[in-house]
Amino acid sequence: MKYFLLSYLFLQLFLFSNAQIKPFKFAFISDTHIGAPNGGSEEDLRRTIRDINQMKDIAFVVITGDITELGKDSEIALAKKILDSLQIPMYIIPGNHDSGWSESGAATFNEIFGSDKFTFSYNGIRFLGCASGPYLRMSDGHIPRDAINWMNTELTKLDTQQPIIFLNHYPIDNSLDNWYDATNVLKTRNVITILCGHGHNNHAMNFEGIPATMGRSNLRAKAAIGGYNIVEVTADSLLFSERKTGIKTLPVWRKIKIENHHFNKDSIKYERPSYAINDSFPLKVKWRYTSDANIVSTPASNKQIVVFGNSNGLIQAINYNNGNKIWSYTTKGGIYSSPAIQNNKVIIGSSDKQVYCLNSNTGKLIWKFAANAAVLGAPLIENNIVYIGASDHHFYALNINDGKLVWSFDGLNGPIMSLPVIYQEKIIFGAWDNHLYALNKNNGNLIWKWNNGSPIINYSPASCIPVIKDSIVYIVAPDRYLTAINIHSGKALWRNNESSVRESIGISANGNYVYGKTMNDTIVAFTTSATFQKSAWKMNAGFGYEHVPSMLIEKNGILFFGTKNGRVYAINAANQSIHWIHKIDNSMVNTVNVVDKNHLIAATMDGKVELIEGF
Repeated sequence: MKYFLLSYLFLQLFLFSNAQIKPFKFAFISDTHIGAPNGGSEEDLRRTIRDINQMKDIAFVVITGDITELGKDSEIALAKKILDSLQIPMYIIPGNHDSGWSESGAATFNEIFGSDKFTFSYNGIRFLGCASGPYLRMSDGHIPRDAINWMNTELTKLDTQQPIIFLNHYPIDNSLDNWYDATNVLKTRNVITILCGHGHNNHAMNFEGIPATMGRSNLRAKAAIGGYNIVEVTADSLLFSERKTGIKTLPVWRKIKIENHHFNKDSIKYERPSYAINDSFPLKVKWRYTSDANIVSTPASNKQIVVFGNSNGLIQAINYNNGNKIWSYTTKGGIYSSPAIQNNKVIIGSSDKQVYCLNSNTGKLIWKFAANAAVLGAPLIENNIVYIGASDHHFYALNINDGKLVWSFDGLNGPIMSLPVIYQEKIIFGAWDNHLYALNKNNGNLIWKWNNGSPIINYSPASCIPVIKDSIVYIVAPDRYLTAINIHSGKALWRNNESSVRESIGISANGNYVYGKTMNDTIVAFTTSATFQKSAWKMNAGFGYEHVPSMLIEKNGILFFGTKNGRVYAINAANQSIHWIHKIDNSMVNTVNVVDKNHLIAATMDGKVELIEGF
């Protein structure tokens, strides 16, 4: 009798929640890749919009990311122009292609589409969608820290029985470095399904008990036309059918039963990141600070404060000795620029198109300089001149005292997102236009520019910080070559791709070796030389598949670098052995700041900052 009564109550609960759902249909589009090189993506999307507009029973459209190929402002504007022809409501979120190379720091997507998140209710179902990255770096997928916080806030507002559909570009699995944070939040409520893209194929999935569906790309690929999915919602099911654009709707290929989920009763032990490595190397973490948004830059320090910016546009200064917050300053755009500190001044760029100079003691604004687009590059200060690149295809030299323009160079064809270096009278930097540039640091005149011969912008030497020895510039790029360039002529002296180094480079303190981080486990060293070099040594450090542009920093014979899975490595360069490994979280570690022989500051994409000492 007791069992019957409980079963009856659960049935009534199920019927009560499902009684709120009224049948409807919506279109599910993903991976439109506007701006893709073959030129067909625009017509594929236009054809899809025309097809949807002629249907009379589609309530709205959801689009799950990779709207564009490279996140360019022009691509986003074109996508919006095409999508404006839709005659029904549209809900859209960005994917990694919209944020990974974005010249605006993803600000343009928000400006044009209104937000990178959405939440709405329709016929008894609550829909939530949010962005995923990475942002301005090659790394694993990542749901921004502020989006995880937003998800938690929005879901907490809902009744535990409310049927929910969650949308993200990535599958909610370990293709996201913080899948577990998203999953833990989602499993507090009745998520009946998850919709995603990224894989370009229709695919039935399941994420820790949550039914999920990956939708096909809208692109035609090798077919004559593209396609998308139509989702029919009934009182008890979700039915997925692929639509061959303008031709026919195929039979239902995926059916998900709508039922009340009770994830808190799930006893299965699911995969979670392990921190066991920290037990093998018991380092002292003097303090940890957690920001409320992503940090995609290297913190600066003068041993009194530690300064960094986050993707919510907040510049924060914390006490070097105890990690307590001292001051903060809010800009109007996300910050991906690594700050610099000199003479009680903090210099940093923002995606709100400004270069800021703040008082390092108080955080008060001293001056700001307006560029014509996002300022994602990092500043370099020498002799009271600030050198910094922006996304308006300009490289600037500014007076540190008043922010006045000293000179600018406007010969770029892409944004700058990294830190320049100076050698004698030359300043060297890469841009996302295939080129490495050398300018006269005194007047901004172009001395030379170099490219690797590839027309593919993604292969630009734009994320690495060049290193220099004896008038030779060394760079690595996504083409997986180490290149040595004569600093006076701009001519390549030699190139080597034996180890598939990607975008992480470093140089020994004595200048005898150039270091690279390969894409699988290995640190490699090359002798600095004007003649072709094979690797001098290689070391398997065991970090696995790796692709983040975290530079290698040597101090007192120890080589420090970060990886995509939240680990900081310290390698003894003399005998190629592991000195220590420390895991902070499970997201990308930015280039570390080695303060001195006993202190290192590390920040992760997920917003964690640590001061590690005593090593």
